[in-house]
Amino acid sequence: MIERNYGRIVQMSSVTGPVVGIPGSAVYGTAKAGMLGMARSLALEVGPHNVTVNCIGPGWIKTASSDDDEILAGNFTPAGRPGTPEEVGHAAVFLASEEASYITGQLLVVDGGNTLQEYKVAL
Repeated sequence: MIERNYGRIVQMSSVTGPVVGIPGSAVYGTAKAGMLGMARSLALEVGPHNVTVNCIGPGWIKTASSDDDEILAGNFTPAGRPGTPEEVGHAAVFLASEEASYITGQLLVVDGGNTLQEYKVAL
């Protein structure tokens, strides 16, 4: 990428670690927060070479490996549902595009607004 003077690095992180925590997930959260730290440092190093480095932070995303509790948690987001892998993919495509050329060292949160709210249940 440096030799070509162009590149896009998009890492898949999480909201768990960089934004919020889950009891019992210290190792996972640490790893995901570390990815953001790495992205930010690397963005500084490769930025002069027209290379951007960003992370995506998915929230509750409904996949084949989602358990019932994760699906339920997704239902309590402001969007009222868990996200889809396709929605996360669209964020990745954007960050990999020329349209995102001035975005680097950032975490793009894709969580249906879940991390915005203090209360996570219907009142």
